[in-house]
Amino acid sequence: MSSMVTTITKHGTWGGVFGRRSKAVKAIADDLRALVVGLHPDTVEVPRKGDKAVAFGFGEKKMSEAYCYLMPQTDRVNLGFWWGAALDDPNKLLEGTGKKLRHVKVFDQATARSAKIAQLMHMAIEERRNGLEAAASKKNKKVKA
Repeated sequence: MSSMVTTITKHGTWGGVFGRRSKAVKAIADDLRALVVGLHPDTVEVPRKGDKAVAFGFGEKKMSEAYCYLMPQTDRVNLGFWWGAALDDPNKLLEGTGKKLRHVKVFDQATARSAKIAQLMHMAIEERRNGLEAAASKKNKKVKA
């Protein structure tokens, strides 16, 4: 299966976000990026140097179209979910108390490659797909009325 990733670079680049990080942090980020692309080959990747993060989603808009982001830290990568509060979290991986945002602190490649992270990512992709379809349906009903 070929990847059709679209990368929007007007806000930054992957290297601009992860370029100066340790080899360990880069390796974790690369594994998480590969997971996203494996689950959603048509993902839209938006590196945002100002946010110090790379967002992934169905479009460029991080707050509505994105489902996750990767944010490098000194010793880990935060895998954030824009709509994480709406996700079922059977493995109790998600941290955070905001209205929508949740994250997982990924300290190693084994965790980045784990089935638990893949399951959470899959749920996040489906949540955003369903959320965007519902929003489009609602908008279409208003246009017809």
